[in-house]
Amino acid sequence: MIYLFHAIVSSTMIAMILKFSENKNLNRYAVTSANYVAAFSISLLMNAGKCTIYSGNGLINVLGLGVFAGILYFLGFIFIQRSIKENGVGITGAVSKIGIILPVVLSMILWKEIPNYFQAIGIIISISAIILINMSFDDIRSLKNFNRTVIFLFIIAGIAEFTTKLFERFCFMEYKTLYLFIIFFTAFLISSYFTFRDFKSGKKITKTDIVTGLLVGIPNMFASYFLIESFKHYKASVAFPIYSSGAIFLISLGGIVIFKEKPKRKDIIAIVMIIAAIVMMNIQ
Repeated sequence: MIYLFHAIVSSTMIAMILKFSENKNLNRYAVTSANYVAAFSISLLMNAGKCTIYSGNGLINVLGLGVFAGILYFLGFIFIQRSIKENGVGITGAVSKIGIILPVVLSMILWKEIPNYFQAIGIIISISAIILINMSFDDIRSLKNFNRTVIFLFIIAGIAEFTTKLFERFCFMEYKTLYLFIIFFTAFLISSYFTFRDFKSGKKITKTDIVTGLLVGIPNMFASYFLIESFKHYKASVAFPIYSSGAIFLISLGGIVIFKEKPKRKDIIAIVMIIAAIVMMNIQ
């Protein structure tokens, strides 16, 4: 549970940092690029301390999967921004979070990682809580208006999460820092192009943009690192829901304690549901 806990805390820190800076009119591409710089730099430093010689098919798998995941990470960012503009924060947040359904279902189908009775109930409760805490009743009534952006976001978010499981299955675990470096460096190359394009068109890059991005990049890298480690101890069908719902619980708690937000009734219900779900998903 310790690795999942660290992954959850890291994911929560990302949201808290972005929430703290959300009213500062940040250059989103600059923040994203700086985030990837911090992430790939840390993974590179962690990798430099090892004497492992990378070669053979294992290296090819890591390179291919890392580039693929890096593209998905950046596409996820693009579709989140587009969906917020087209559908609002509530629907976007819910869809990006319930993308965990894809790796859960795929892990069950491909590797028979079937949760037990209590874990299955916990997964259903956690997904229900994620939808409840992210979406208002108005959002739910507007589900019929879902467009291609939302569908692509769901697929991209789910497959991006699933790449961590693919790494655990098909790559050597000693390569995980190299794998993370490739992911974030690939995403950085794509993001830097758009950052430079905006800069040439007159959009400024401030010190706040850079600092915020660098601060976000540290937990961003460790969230992926610890999630990969957690697969040694949890089935993916259980790890993903715990990771996602646990992060939402801590983010909600942080909003109440740090930002003095007043939770709505549905938020309190969702938090209680998440606690119950995490307990059930940990029953072996």
